[in-house]
Amino acid sequence: MPGYTWTFVDRPRRKCICPLCRLPVREAVRVSSCGHTFCDVCLQEFLRLSHLDQCCYDNIACPNKCPALLSRLSLEDHLEYSCPNRLVKCEFCNQQLPGDTYERTHSGQCPYEVMWCENKCGARLERRFLNNHMRNECHKRTVECSYCKREFVQETLQTHQYQCPRYPVTCPNRCDPTKIAREDLDVHVQALCPSATVSCAFKKAGCSHKCPRFSMDQHMEQNMKHHLQLMCDLSHRQQEEITQLCDALYSLSHVTDGTFIWRITNYKQKFLESVYKSVEIVSEPFYTSRYGYKMVASVFLNGNGAGEGKNLSVYIKLLPGDYDNILDWPFSLPISFSLFDQCSSPDKRSNICESFTPDPTWKHFQKPLKDADKDTLGFGYPKFVSHDVLKSRDYIKDDCIVIKVKVDNNKFICP
Repeated sequence: MPGYTWTFVDRPRRKCICPLCRLPVREAVRVSSCGHTFCDVCLQEFLRLSHLDQCCYDNIACPNKCPALLSRLSLEDHLEYSCPNRLVKCEFCNQQLPGDTYERTHSGQCPYEVMWCENKCGARLERRFLNNHMRNECHKRTVECSYCKREFVQETLQTHQYQCPRYPVTCPNRCDPTKIAREDLDVHVQALCPSATVSCAFKKAGCSHKCPRFSMDQHMEQNMKHHLQLMCDLSHRQQEEITQLCDALYSLSHVTDGTFIWRITNYKQKFLESVYKSVEIVSEPFYTSRYGYKMVASVFLNGNGAGEGKNLSVYIKLLPGDYDNILDWPFSLPISFSLFDQCSSPDKRSNICESFTPDPTWKHFQKPLKDADKDTLGFGYPKFVSHDVLKSRDYIKDDCIVIKVKVDNNKFICP
């Protein structure tokens, strides 16, 4: 009998309805191939009319004799897309190939497939021409500069050659038909080119000769005596300039504000030397002001004249200076000598001082002559301080004494 004709309280679900009689199934039978549920009687009657030969869910073998076993419903897609034994026609070369062969060796490799150039130059061409195009024709291909060996895009190579450091160029002096790398040209012209006009190596000495480099050796050989004389003259001029500069530097470095501090070291050794031989120790020359008088101080550690053997003597001596012709003469500025007490406590120091104002009639303070006797003694104090007093305090400390010469510039009128 077909399905139930009863009226149910709840409507039966769809899977409980027999697809053949459209009634709730009676004695349900499920077909494994398609998963549908039928009434036993309905199914038997239907199968009696040979249904399996047409059932879309029945498994059948692929007609192309591939190993696949699939339902009749999926056969069409299988034959068109996935069967390895199907025949596939390439859309580019129109060649027919088995599906398996097409997918493994032909798809994406067909020489007739039209492709874009990988250099993005905008060209479209068949794959079989692509390699040659990218290697030899594409204007955006990478090429090597044959001179500097760097790589450039082909369309910029010509522009590069106008700047390439290794590009061969002709020497501007046309010295040789062989071309020279651009970056070596300056060195070639300045140091190597035989046709370049060069100055004599003694140019700074005064030789004004110029000639091509290849003939310079001949000039040097023929003018050796002349060049030697030029170098002697140059050396003489430079020595004069050095002397002038040294004098100027010395003058600047020995300008004072009227106060000159003189530190005499190695006192013990120098004193012993003066005991056996009267020795005058002379200070470095100094100026009393920027445009003032030039003078030196001197001492006799074992005394001189009336102070010899018992005292330390100090003197001041005027020297020829750079500004003597514009200064007032005779020299009339007050001068003082001070011997510093080097006691560590400032409150306990007791410096020894002596001062005087030059007498205009004294010969020591007249304008000094440049050719005067340099050994002439200056003016000062033969008995400036006794040896006993020197030893009584810290006048001698760390084997040195310190003397100050003070010139009172209050009355000095600057030229």
